[in-house]
Amino acid sequence: MPQPAGFVGVTANLGLKEGADDFAVVAAPSGPVTSAAVFTRSRFAGASVLLSRTSDLAAFRGMVTISKNANVATGPTGEANAVEVRRRAAEIVGVRPEELLVASTGVIGVQYPMDVLTPALEKLVGTAGAADFEAAAAAIMTTDTIAKIETRTVGEATITGIAKGVGMLEPDMATMLTYFFTDAAVPADDLDAAFRRVVDRTYNAVSIDTDTSTSDTAAIFASGAAGPVDLGEFEAALYDAALALVKKIASDGEGASKLITVVVSGARDDAQAKRVGKAIVNSPLVKTAVHGADPNWGRVAMAIGKLREETDISPDHVRIAFGGTETYPAQVSANLLADLSTYLSGDEVSIEVDLGIASGEFTVYGCDLTDGYIRINADYTT
Repeated sequence: MPQPAGFVGVTANLGLKEGADDFAVVAAPSGPVTSAAVFTRSRFAGASVLLSRTSDLAAFRGMVTISKNANVATGPTGEANAVEVRRRAAEIVGVRPEELLVASTGVIGVQYPMDVLTPALEKLVGTAGAADFEAAAAAIMTTDTIAKIETRTVGEATITGIAKGVGMLEPDMATMLTYFFTDAAVPADDLDAAFRRVVDRTYNAVSIDTDTSTSDTAAIFASGAAGPVDLGEFEAALYDAALALVKKIASDGEGASKLITVVVSGARDDAQAKRVGKAIVNSPLVKTAVHGADPNWGRVAMAIGKLREETDISPDHVRIAFGGTETYPAQVSANLLADLSTYLSGDEVSIEVDLGIASGEFTVYGCDLTDGYIRINADYTT
């Protein structure tokens, strides 16, 4: 696969994970780099998020990420440690500290073991080489079962995106950690506008368990090495890569066995369609029905009905379907229910809802709820 030019990086094990890298830094140390970023709006945002979002979001040259420790709820010490990690990572790739976005993911409420991290980071100075995006995708993982990476081309330029995230996923501006690297030359204002539009339709459209992470970060870095591109084509390629990553995130949800796509149309506006879609994909009863291959469309109706403030939604106008097969208001025969059960046994399930109000539409992504999710999260810190 082609690789975006202009980026250097290092991945390493600093001592937080056993047998796997837990540190990644990737940056473009030279050239007219532009960037854009969005972050969680959690009231318990971590020290890394607090440090990064007070920076110039258009001036980042890259990112540094530590996995297995979120550095959240760690007070002034955690904030000082985030600054120190950023400073040392910047030295590794040859940029100024303020040019690095810093992120961290893992257990909340645990201080960085700086006595372990500091000497490990010191040894990495002078080791930066051409960025290995696949290695970076693996290094940012926590409970992910697969490294998530997607590459697209636009003109002479390349876009590579990496992501991690399988739980605590109900984004509010981003989702867990995801980074895009491109050698396209894109003006900062255009990059920011395109990135926010893409994030809203992809990362803000995925949900695993309704819990918003304290560390959500999404960013894009453009080295400019490949020159300018058509902005419309660039946004389309970025969207395509982001959507593919979102589907990987949803499919890899903690304990998940199925990808759920909820397509809502006929809404008052896109925002209403999104609310309805999220209500459906976040419903534990819908999730468990999908997991059990039970075509219980009544649970979808329940999820829509609990949106009490959406007073223009009327049961008389709503249509519900699974995989294109209408289940409401049409009468569902026993044979049809059997066919739908077979459909729901697949790896991907689509639920379609038409509200019959206007032309608003939105698609959201999620996964089923299994006993594996309970086991993973019951044992997470132990």
